[in-house]
Amino acid sequence: MSQPHPGAGEVEVLLEVAGPIATITLNRPERRNMLTASGMGLLAEHLRAAGADPTVRVIVLTGTGNTFCSGADLSAASSADASSFTGSGPGALVAVLEAILDNPKPVIARVQGHVAGGGNGLVAAADLSVASASAKFAFSEVRLGLAPAVISVVCLARMHRADAQELLLTGSRVPAERMVAAGMVNRVVADEALDAAVAEYVEALVAGGPQAVRHTKDLLRVVPGMPRAEAFAHTSALSAQLFASEEAAAGMTAFLTRQPAPWVPSA
Repeated sequence: MSQPHPGAGEVEVLLEVAGPIATITLNRPERRNMLTASGMGLLAEHLRAAGADPTVRVIVLTGTGNTFCSGADLSAASSADASSFTGSGPGALVAVLEAILDNPKPVIARVQGHVAGGGNGLVAAADLSVASASAKFAFSEVRLGLAPAVISVVCLARMHRADAQELLLTGSRVPAERMVAAGMVNRVVADEALDAAVAEYVEALVAGGPQAVRHTKDLLRVVPGMPRAEAFAHTSALSAQLFASEEAAAGMTAFLTRQPAPWVPSA
């Protein structure tokens, strides 16, 4: 998968659609892809646009340069306009995370570089994540007199408690492999194998029916928080709905006749 390499001073966040893949790229390499309120607004807009595009099956979130995302732009947070940033920034980050969590399309975090602060939230909110072996992660907030407040909602849902306590409290910078052990990252691969690993996930995701993948993502989000009786009622109704759908009929027919499902892209 090719990655755009625009220069500094261009659009903060890029959206590129190629076939079934929408690639959203954080594009402030000169500022380590720090998040401004306006940049987060654009990121949320691109996520919603990709989710609504009927041609898109998978969204890949990545960055330019040697940093995936280093969190909030501290120059904005500490400037004369700090009250404006601190008032809008957390809400803008919430909107981004919800645009990933609630997106009908699966989101893959392609972590090509270092991650700090709020960047961890983008990785944790994604459905799948692949990091390059050279990437380092840090919950750096405590070392700045801050707390990883908003991103704790998505990070704590993914991370093992002991790892979360150590990493969020100390702010230590750790290798990507540690984040796999902590439960926040799916895979770590050699830097040169990153695109191939992302392509493997894309291929697997587009092999599933679009409706089926959308509903499965929703199940992963809502079922864990449901009381058991409510969960069984919800999933029984959904199962009946899907079995009666045209997509399922086509998928089961393809399986029984040993043919590719109609939604699988041709080679």
